Amino acid sequence: MSVDASRRRLLAGAGMLALGAKVHAQAALPIFDAHLHYSHDAWERLPPSAAVALLRQAGLKRAMVSSSSDEGTQLLYAAAPDLVLPSLRPYRTRGEIGSWMNDGSVVAHLESRLARYRYVAIGEYHIYGADADLPVVRRVVQLARENGLFLHSHSDAEAIDRQFKQDPNARILWAHAGFDNAERVRETLRKHPRLYCDLAFRSDHATMGRVDATWRAAFLEFPDRFMVGTDTFTPERWYYVVEHAEWSRRWLADLPRESGERIAWKNGETLFGGLLAAPTVPR
Repeated sequence: MSVDASRRRLLAGAGMLALGAKVHAQAALPIFDAHLHYSHDAWERLPPSAAVALLRQAGLKRAMVSSSSDEGTQLLYAAAPDLVLPSLRPYRTRGEIGSWMNDGSVVAHLESRLARYRYVAIGEYHIYGADADLPVVRRVVQLARENGLFLHSHSDAEAIDRQFKQDPNARILWAHAGFDNAERVRETLRKHPRLYCDLAFRSDHATMGRVDATWRAAFLEFPDRFMVGTDTFTPERWYYVVEHAEWSRRWLADLPRESGERIAWKNGETLFGGLLAAPTVPR
């Protein structure tokens, strides 16, 4: 499919989804989407105004956005500073997911962007096992500390442990809850009181609006440590922003009201909502 055809399809799909969700979203449970990307192939096909309209029609209270490259995030933030919370990826292009941790130039890139723009987090970045102790990753952890930012880490539990060993006071949002099972997630949350989880791009925690029993136990034990997210890792994933918000509302309604509201938006707003307004100081 050509870029023009794909762009038309994205715009048409966004328009239909937004129209169908408009009335319902106005009165629906707000959603803080903690895991969105607006990378170069997305902004080439879906203009910032259309992307922001889609986020608003989904009933999102806030959208935490990181992109490859960061220009996409800045485009969205400029279009909707009341809605978008910028997070800084170490990737300048998509192809750096598996190489960034061995590329010293990434550090200069991050330092340059941090000097120029405001962010709430560094990430999402991919790191596993002992690679979390590589010099580039260690510097990322230091930069988060120096700038008062969260880390958004797509990692296994070992890499989470290693990052907290580097900085026990770090605040880490664990992307996709590590794609781990509920019990392992609970164990890791017990170990690290400053660890939080997004549930992006996973559906094992709920089926047909009913929360899985093992995940229910996790959500009720840690109602202040989970957030939802769509993960628009390809342009086509933008089709699902509205649908994902609606799906999330259905399973969140199966939890006690306060727990559901916390996971839907209160946790994200509490943790990230005031970071851009706060002075940037080391913790």
